[in-house]
Amino acid sequence: RRRKKREKEGILSVGDHQQTGRAVPITSSQEPNKDHCCLPPIAFFGRKPSIMSEAEDKKLDETEIAQQVSLKANDDDFKDAVEEDGDEGVEGTFEVTPEELAILRAGLATEYPDDYNYLSDAYILSVASKPYSKDPTKRRPLDYSQEKLKHLMTWRQEVGAADMEDLVKLANGPPSDPEAVENPEKFTKAKAIVNALNNSSMYWHGYTKDGRPILWIRTNRKPWYPDVDAEVNALILMADAGIRAMPEGVTDFICIAESSYPPPPNPTFLINVLKALVRGYPDRLKMLVSAPVSSVVQFIMGILLPLMPGRLASKILLMGMDESKEKLNDVLLNGEEDVPDFLGGTVSHDEMYPDEGKCPNRGQGNLKFDYFGMVERMAIFKKEYEDKAKEAN
Repeated sequence: RRRKKREKEGILSVGDHQQTGRAVPITSSQEPNKDHCCLPPIAFFGRKPSIMSEAEDKKLDETEIAQQVSLKANDDDFKDAVEEDGDEGVEGTFEVTPEELAILRAGLATEYPDDYNYLSDAYILSVASKPYSKDPTKRRPLDYSQEKLKHLMTWRQEVGAADMEDLVKLANGPPSDPEAVENPEKFTKAKAIVNALNNSSMYWHGYTKDGRPILWIRTNRKPWYPDVDAEVNALILMADAGIRAMPEGVTDFICIAESSYPPPPNPTFLINVLKALVRGYPDRLKMLVSAPVSSVVQFIMGILLPLMPGRLASKILLMGMDESKEKLNDVLLNGEEDVPDFLGGTVSHDEMYPDEGKCPNRGQGNLKFDYFGMVERMAIFKKEYEDKAKEAN
C-alpha cells in the first residue's frame, strides 16, 4: 500500500525502483517535497525495499547510514587526521621568542613560498606555545610545532586551497576566457564550486564581541543531492575567506547554523568535511551553535561526535530556539540587534544572501552568490569592530 501510494504521488524512492523495475521520477535537479515523510534519507544510498512499519523503516535507515559513516571513518587518511589532532586538548601556553617565531616562519617560507603568508604570526604562536602532550609541564619542541604546521600546509597543497578563490574568478568570467578554453577540467571544477556557493547556504557576516568572524549556515538551503567534492571545496574557500577577515591577534571563528530543516545525511560528505576541519583547520573553530535542534541533527551528531577529537567535540552546542537567542545576545558584536530573523531576531540576511532563484548573475559566468560583496562587507565589519575596540581601550 505504501509503494502504491508513493507511485500515485510520483515520489518513488530508489528502493521502489528496485521493486517495480520502473524509472524513478525524481532527478538530481529537483528538490523533493520536504513535507513528504515517505522518502527516507537512505533512499539516496540505494536501500533495498522491505515491508515494515515506518518506525522500523526509519531505524533501518539510520542503522545503514551509521554503518556507512563508520566504514568511511576507518579510512587510514581519516584516522591519521584525527591522531594528528589528538594533542590539541592540552591546555596552557608558554613563551615563544621572536627568534623562534622567525625560525618557524622561515621554514614555512622555504617549503611553501606561494602560501606561507596564509598563516598569521598569531596563529603560528598559538600552535608553538602549547604544552607538549607527552609532558604538559614543558612547551612543545620547536621541531614538533614546525612539523604540525607543515602537515597543515601540505594538506593545503594537496587540495589546492590557495587556488580556490581564483577558481571563483574563473567561473565568474566568460566560457571563452583563454584559461577556461585551454583547461576545461579546471573550468568544470570552478563552475562546480560556484554552483555549491549559489544557494547561499553559508556565508560570513559580522563579528562576535571579541572579534571572531561568524560563519552562518542555512541548512534548509543545502542540496539533498550534494556534489561532495564541490561542497567541500566551497567550504575550504569560505574558511580561508573568514581567516583572511580576522582582526590582528584573532586565530579562530565561530559558526552559527540554523538547522531546523537539514537535508538527509550523506556519509561521504560528513566524513570529508570532518577530515578537512581536522587536517586543514586545527584549532580554528571556537564554537559551533546549532539551533533549533532537529531529529536529523541529533542523529548526525550522535554518529560524528564519537569520531571527533575531544577538543573539537566540546565546541559543538545543540540548542533550542530560545536558548540560542540568549546565547547570540551574549556573543554577537551588537547583541540582540545582530540576531537574524531566522533565529528569532529582526535582522534580515536575505537582502544580501537571498535564495538562488532571486540572485542575479554577478559576471559573465555562473556565479550568483555575492562572494566578492561578502568579502567587501566583512572588511567594513572588521573596521567597525576595530574602531569599537579602540574606543573601549
